[in-house]
This record gives sequence, structure tokens and C-alpha cells, in this order.
Amino acid sequence: MKILVINAGSSSLKYQLIDMTGENVLAKGLCERIGIGGKIIHKTDSGKVEYEADFPTHQQAFEELVRVLTTGEQAVIKDMSEISAVGHRVVQGGDKFAESALISQEMLEGVEAFNDLAPLHNPANIMAIRACMKVFDRSVPQVAVFDTAFHQSIPEKAFIFPIPYEYYEKHRVRRYGFHGTSHRFVSARMYELLGNPRAKIITCHLGNGSSITAIDAGKSVDTTMGFTPLDGIMMGTRSGSIDPSIVTFLQEKEGLSAKEIDSILNKKSGNLGVSGLTSDQRDLNAAAKEGNRRAALALEIQAYQLRKYIGGFAAAMGGLDGIVFTGGIGENDRQVVERSCVNLEFMGVSLGNLGQKGEFEASAPGSRVKVWVIPTDEELLIARDTKEVARL
Repeated sequence: MKILVINAGSSSLKYQLIDMTGENVLAKGLCERIGIGGKIIHKTDSGKVEYEADFPTHQQAFEELVRVLTTGEQAVIKDMSEISAVGHRVVQGGDKFAESALISQEMLEGVEAFNDLAPLHNPANIMAIRACMKVFDRSVPQVAVFDTAFHQSIPEKAFIFPIPYEYYEKHRVRRYGFHGTSHRFVSARMYELLGNPRAKIITCHLGNGSSITAIDAGKSVDTTMGFTPLDGIMMGTRSGSIDPSIVTFLQEKEGLSAKEIDSILNKKSGNLGVSGLTSDQRDLNAAAKEGNRRAALALEIQAYQLRKYIGGFAAAMGGLDGIVFTGGIGENDRQVVERSCVNLEFMGVSLGNLGQKGEFEASAPGSRVKVWVIPTDEELLIARDTKEVARL
């Protein structure tokens, strides 16, 4: 059984073809510059092909994807009939979708109702789904897996913002949380490692976009991202949580529009804004090592906020049994793990050897709170959900 996993943007289409018999990735790649030319990068165990192509729309990108999967030196299937189902990442499912769902026209209309909550992501996700439905036979089930679904277990006391309640009733303004597939994947693995289904754990998904989630007995009970992915911890170019009055203050002082403020907070803040150099964690580490004060400051802010959220979530849950680091930064930057756990000894956190790769325990023998680095695999989780929802 083979499942195609799709993660689409407004001008891109990432994909993986996974053989679910052994959960092996047969091929993965990217169709980019959709609508403005086109380029495809296609990788298999036997090599990689990269070439220019013409993608006026997502439908043409899917057609080219089918061609590269079935023909040429890097083909991995004979024809489309070998693909049993398609799983799509969808960013925002609102408070309607608490789990992955089989795609239908009625279901898509339900997702479209939340487009204004994720205007940069949901319309692109839906456009790609509709294009995929035109390319694939109708008998091939397609499934939507939502970034927000895992966080629908968060209680009202944690998802309601302390603004007039009518805005929640009228416009569904509330905490939704994101990175749900990643938090769900690594937390499930952490529960296997701990052997305690009632454990209280905190998962730290750290990348260019970052979020932290408190998980009690397998359920998300709080998370740092809120109404949008801008909320929470400082990120590569996103500010994270700030005093809301800064927005109106800067609008008045700098004569900025709401759109300009939004661009500043999403694209010019975070690591980039503080350091004035870069959003890339690797470059920040190098600059800090060379004595750049603002690069070092950005790293200090990141670690401080991580410790603050970990401590706060542990207090909210009334205890802590484990911490997970994942995502591009969480999996590869050992300094982040070390800096984040400094001063957490009072909670029972004691670090051990950080010189390993892949999945490994970062806590020392005897540490009451277990610390693990666990690589995430959102595509595999989407494939697993697709298999289950489609009843394959």
C-alpha cells in the first residue's frame, strides 16, 4: 500500500510517496515556482533529478508529479493505480475539526469557512486539494490532516483570550495552536519511551517557526501558538508574544499601516530583528561565538523564553515527567537543549551526554525528568492518519 503525502503552499507543492508496508519513503520532492515558471526536485534512493517545468497552476504541478513518479530513471511506481490514497496537510481546521477527515466537497466547504483565520495557508491548501482531485481518480480517497486538530483538547480556560467574549462568539477568536502533527508524533513516541500513558510531558518544536506544548496523559492541554502562528516563543523572523500596545504605539510613532506592522512582526522580528544579522540559528551561533553581542542576546532570549514556558507549563500541569526537543533546531542544535535546561535542576532535570545524533536521551541517568531529542516525521503521521481514516 502506497500513500502520497502533500504539503502545498501558494506557489509550491512538497510531496512524499510512502510505502506503508514498512513505512518507507519511496520518493520525495518539491514542485516550486507554481504560477511563475516551475521547477521540480525529485529524490529517490537511487538518485535525484532536478529540472525546469511549466506549472501555470497546481493541477499542472500534480500532473508533472505523476509523470516523474511513473516514468524516467527515478520512477518508483508503474502507474497511478499503485497509489492507494492521498493525505493533505491543512493548517487551520478551526474548532470544527478535532481529527483528520475524509475529503469531500461538503468537507472542503467546512474548511473554507476558516480561511480568514489562515489567509496565507488555507486557501493554498484547498486549491491544491481541488487540483489533486482533478488529477486522481475519484475512487482514490483523499484525507485532510489538520495542524490545529491535536490542540482541540485544550480546555476553555487556556484557549479563551481575555478580551470581550463576543469576539469569540462572533469571529471565533481563540487559541488554536499549530504544529499539531509534529507535537502528536513526538509525544506518542515519548510515551512509548517513558512507558507511562499518564505522564505529563512538554514538547518543544523548534525551527524557523517554533511552538511548545503541554501534554497531559496524551492530550494537549496548552500550547504557545495562539490565534495565529505568530504567538508564543520568539522565532526566526516572528516576534512571538509581545505587549499588544506596541502595535498601536508603533503605528502612531512610525506612521505604519496594519499590513506593515504585520510584516514587521512576522518577517522582520525574532532572531533577525534582535540580532540584526540573520534568522538562521547556525549563523547566530557562529556570530555569538565570534563575540557579536546582539547575536548572543538573541540566543539568550530564546533560551530564557524556553525555560519560562517549560516552567510555566509544568506548574499548570502540576508536575513534569519528560521534555522533548524536535524540529530543525531542536533536533540538531545541542546548545539549545543545554541552554534551555539550565536552572531546571530544581524541577528534577539533569542533562547527560549531548554528543549523539538522531533519537537519543539527553538526560543523565537518574534524572527524574527525562529529556529526549526525538526527530519529528509529520509526513509519516499524515500517511498513518490517511490510512486509518480511509480504512485501508
